[in-house]
Amino acid sequence: MIKKFISITKPGIIFGNLITVAGGFGLASQGKYNLSLFLATLIGISLVIAAGCVFNNVIDRDIDSLMERTKNRVMVKGHLSAKVALFYGFILSLLGVFFLYHWANWLTVLVALIGLFFYVVVYSLWFKRNSIYGTLIGSISGSIPPVVGYCAVSNKFDLGALILFVLLSVWQMPHSYAIAIFRFNDYSSAGIPVLPVKKGIQVAKRNMLLYVVIFTVVSSLLSICGYTGKYYLIVALAVGLWWIRLAASGFRANNNDISWARKMFGFSIIAIMLLSLMMALNSTVLLSAL
Repeated sequence: MIKKFISITKPGIIFGNLITVAGGFGLASQGKYNLSLFLATLIGISLVIAAGCVFNNVIDRDIDSLMERTKNRVMVKGHLSAKVALFYGFILSLLGVFFLYHWANWLTVLVALIGLFFYVVVYSLWFKRNSIYGTLIGSISGSIPPVVGYCAVSNKFDLGALILFVLLSVWQMPHSYAIAIFRFNDYSSAGIPVLPVKKGIQVAKRNMLLYVVIFTVVSSLLSICGYTGKYYLIVALAVGLWWIRLAASGFRANNNDISWARKMFGFSIIAIMLLSLMMALNSTVLLSAL
């Protein structure tokens, strides 16, 4: 039974988001880390993300049954009732708010709740099923974790927080479109109106290339605006240029779309991990002496 309660929180998604939380936290800390605040922030946002995933599992149980990747999820199989899952998600969200309020600040709570609202209400309940712009709306909630990490330290939403928000929003577009391409049949069967399904893979590829270019520019802004130093900038440019090269390779005549999309997805994970690591190391302070 415990495994069922854990599985509906989507641990993989939580872990992936914690990497960006650490990046945002490190960026705002400027090399002066408060360990107790860091751990409390990780726990708090993990609980909020877990709550969002539980609510999403309840909402999506009908379309999850139509997709090969999700047809065996706990809610689809009826191993947990919707009432129990909703109560579970509510408790998780309350605990997350408690941690963020008690150890961080109200701004962090507000940012986390905005992310939860967009993911559950705006994205899951409406845009995901009804609009081609669902991916864009979903990127708003996905860009919240690093901002939570940043605001937990700074207690303000400034230019640095805004850059993090835009950076993660832009990153998620090619990341999500890549999934939609190599899971094309799943999304088509479930009737989810993602761009590759509704407008075609070639249109999605053009959009992905554009977003990767924007990602490269935005990632550089952290150094241009003085939040990070030259080592972060070198890594950001290297990552961005390599990703642009990979995105452009999708237009080759002999390209295998599924294989290419998996490579785009895989590199998107590497890209955000590297940038988050450089933010956490905080190149302005820790690497400037090298």
